Amino acid sequence: MGLRMMVVVAHPDDECFAFGGAIALATRHGVEVSCICLTDGQAATNRGVSTDGKDLGRIRREEFAASCEVLGIQHYELLDYHDAQLVHANMHEAGRKLVQRMRSFRPHVVVTFGLDGGLNVHPDHTMVSAITSAAYHWAGRAKRYPELDLEPHLAQRLYHITTNFTLEEREPLMPAPWSCVLDTAEVLPVRIEAFEKHASQLPVLESVRPYLDKFGQQEFYTLISAATPQPAAMTHDMFDGIRE
Repeated sequence: MGLRMMVVVAHPDDECFAFGGAIALATRHGVEVSCICLTDGQAATNRGVSTDGKDLGRIRREEFAASCEVLGIQHYELLDYHDAQLVHANMHEAGRKLVQRMRSFRPHVVVTFGLDGGLNVHPDHTMVSAITSAAYHWAGRAKRYPELDLEPHLAQRLYHITTNFTLEEREPLMPAPWSCVLDTAEVLPVRIEAFEKHASQLPVLESVRPYLDKFGQQEFYTLISAATPQPAAMTHDMFDGIRE
């Protein structure tokens, strides 16, 4: 069936701004990618041409789909959690939704935010990190959610995104040390093209474009968990040594 990667994000545009390099590299090399987004971004500061929150959610769902198409993502889904309210999500129920999708898609690698909340230290990013990381482990345990009637599945690796720079205007960030450095220079134009599909959020692209130009040639990740005990090691390929 080939290699598979699941990326779990909090908001439309996370897939391209945070993980666009890793995703574009993966799809370019034939990896089947699934992207799960937990909210539709109704609480965004930038509203585009929307008339209200519901309309903005509709617009951002369409933008998310268009961005995923540019990145080459074969499977994408946007759930119905409230933007800026993930801290109130039921961990058990949210975990079950992700476990169901992990057991169905059976990814080799799972990727999400770190507990630091990402460059903008967003609490939704912290929560999607916690929920996804728990679901990664729960998906492989038969005693968790047996009512799903799906075979347990433990992905071989769980990565959290981290960074080699911070934003001075944001609250202090405590990023995890990285163990995987991806050379994303060749796919930076694809990442930017995907971001441009988020027309309602173009002011965000304008504000972060200097950072993309300066730092967009690499993405940094931390190997958080693996299916077998192993020492930490530096790598430049998330799939190096993965068994199909």
